[in-house]
Amino acid sequence: MWPTDAPPDLPDDADLGELQHLEDGAGPLVHRIYRTRIVGSPLTPEQLMARMSENLDGVAPSEFATFQKLEGRKGQLDTGHRYVVRMPGPWDGPVRVIVADATSFRLATLSGHLEAGQIEFRVSAGYRSLWFEIESWARNGGRLSDLLYSRLRISKEVQLHMWSSVLQRIVRLAEGKMEGGVVITTRTIAPGALPGGRANRRSRRDAGRLAALANRQITFDPSDHGAVRVDRRWRIDDMVEPLPHEGSGPPTQEGSWEVARELMDSYQLADPGVVTAFYDSTRPLPGRDMLLRIRFAGLRLRVGVRIGDVYEETRNLGGRQARVFGWSYLTLEGHFEQGEMHYELWKWLDTGDVEFHLRAISRPATRGPFLTRTGFRIFGRTQQLRFYRQVCRRTKRLTEAQLETNRATGGARRRSVDRLGRLQLGRGTSRPPPARGAPRP
Repeated sequence: MWPTDAPPDLPDDADLGELQHLEDGAGPLVHRIYRTRIVGSPLTPEQLMARMSENLDGVAPSEFATFQKLEGRKGQLDTGHRYVVRMPGPWDGPVRVIVADATSFRLATLSGHLEAGQIEFRVSAGYRSLWFEIESWARNGGRLSDLLYSRLRISKEVQLHMWSSVLQRIVRLAEGKMEGGVVITTRTIAPGALPGGRANRRSRRDAGRLAALANRQITFDPSDHGAVRVDRRWRIDDMVEPLPHEGSGPPTQEGSWEVARELMDSYQLADPGVVTAFYDSTRPLPGRDMLLRIRFAGLRLRVGVRIGDVYEETRNLGGRQARVFGWSYLTLEGHFEQGEMHYELWKWLDTGDVEFHLRAISRPATRGPFLTRTGFRIFGRTQQLRFYRQVCRRTKRLTEAQLETNRATGGARRRSVDRLGRLQLGRGTSRPPPARGAPRP
């Protein structure tokens, strides 16, 4: 959502000459964070940043890119210094350091770069660990790069591998070990949602498809739960993932329950490379339609879901109280599945235990495109269970990472998430197998 996903303001004293601003770019704005935890390092955040700043090219994966310094004293990285990122093909990317301090620095793209925007590198101290993050706000630099990134996906795959490889090299530079892998969160803002922006052709088509969902019926009746339990054609899944503990009592601000809720609201639990969701936040949340664009087995599929229940309540179970927040999604006509999915956050008020619950009822659709229905019958169950497990693990990892960042910065320095109820018409994304919302492919 704009301005939540807008890049940081440029410093008043920044050299703006040759800068390639967001408005100079093409296509959607992609706001992405690559994050990893480093354990066993003998270095402080300041020491690690100093090592990295001495030689940026030392952390660059040579098969993807190299950093060549054009201006500034050798062995130092400071505001105003210029670099060029050399990449295979005619894609050299000139950048300038616009902000630098002891634990972070930020680069802005210059004229001729493949992208238009900013990227920030920062390190912070966690509990017996270091957190390193790479956060970028960028649009494609022009129509050609928009074609390669958004349509052919060549540049996108190179970029994902490059920054993941950079983090691996930073871990080695820190003389530590990576714990939990690389966590990637992504938010995509359609061109029409940017200040002064106009929707591109694909966004206009998807807006039309979204509007058409209003005429489609749901393919699962929530009142049929009793019948479902005695019908073997339906699959019922219920998974629970423990999240970081809180103190007893109601959920605390910036605590595990609230952080995880924001991740749910911002659509960050599923794989951004697999699903993109289009929706209109001016519509009430209960009953809101969502158009899901799903990548499955090499195909790009568009299906519709409708938000059902949205609830926040205190439940009494076995003499214990739990604060519960959640919502459900129902499949619409044309989806290759039938069913309902609930995402829920629980906090047990007596112990402070926090849990993420995923509950789903599903079966292959009996109507709709034959090929996708058949493909789901053959391959869907394996992908479905894989998706459920990855959503649970990802929720835990993202919650842990955001809590560590909040502790290190004295609170959320820049929220990369926003409540679902405040999102504008655009795209929300997230990462591993399939779709977000209703039962997956």
